Amino acid sequence: MKIATAAYPLDWLDSWAQYEDKISAWVAEAAGQGAGLLVFPEYGAMELSTLAGAAAAGDLACSIQAVSERMQEAASLHLRLAAEYRVHILGASAPVMDANARPVNRAELYTPDGLRDHQDKQIMTRFEREDWHIAPGGPLKLFDTTLGRVGILICYDCEFPLLGRALCDADLLLVPSCTEALAGYWRVRIGAMARALENQCVCVMSSIVGDNAWSEAVDRNTGAGGVFGPPDRGFPANGVLTEGQLNRPGWTFAEVDLAKIADVRRDGAVLNRAHWCEQDERSVAHPVVLQ
Repeated sequence: MKIATAAYPLDWLDSWAQYEDKISAWVAEAAGQGAGLLVFPEYGAMELSTLAGAAAAGDLACSIQAVSERMQEAASLHLRLAAEYRVHILGASAPVMDANARPVNRAELYTPDGLRDHQDKQIMTRFEREDWHIAPGGPLKLFDTTLGRVGILICYDCEFPLLGRALCDADLLLVPSCTEALAGYWRVRIGAMARALENQCVCVMSSIVGDNAWSEAVDRNTGAGGVFGPPDRGFPANGVLTEGQLNRPGWTFAEVDLAKIADVRRDGAVLNRAHWCEQDERSVAHPVVLQ
């Protein structure tokens, strides 16, 4: 399959039609290049807050409400485009109010057959928990799709090995991200590459790029699209299947063969995924005094 992962710039929107045209153009471009899976980034839906005006877009609490109120419309748009172009789409994540009236960071996965489900972020960054008051959402999910088994680790989540291990049966781990600084981009990228190594799978990282003075939440962004695998047989020696140019908007494409994932898991030069459990009996440090 061909995967398209986004380095996505946010825009100021004056109308819903402007957003619809933008997303439609992005999907059409990726599908036109033969992509069957499109991955948008974390908090890419924050541009919808501008439809409520500058005061709402610039206020942390109001921006959550403004975006949350638009997500059903966004879902309808993404479902229509997934069906029209016969692609799977991971939509840009958004702060949405859950059933308990708490804001969670949620990414929706859409299929060409009209199906959808979501993954909520598990562990909040300091900004999310201390300033924005985003709450942890529902459990991790493993999605069985016609593309294979798909897991989603939203940004910071991919920096935690046990979350990745919970999705060790996934062929593809999707990592939508939003990082302010270069160090943040590399934290997420290193996490994504580590999860690809441990699970012997493919990790797909997308990013927001560009500056947005109208928002306190997504005002500065550094990133690039990238697709990473285990540095083992059938994959590049550095594990990088493809990487976009830093802070350059657009799609980055990679060809992924699920048979190579199955092969390296069965008979790779190393077997990290199969040998994971051997850590359990060896994961206690014994103190030794050298003096």
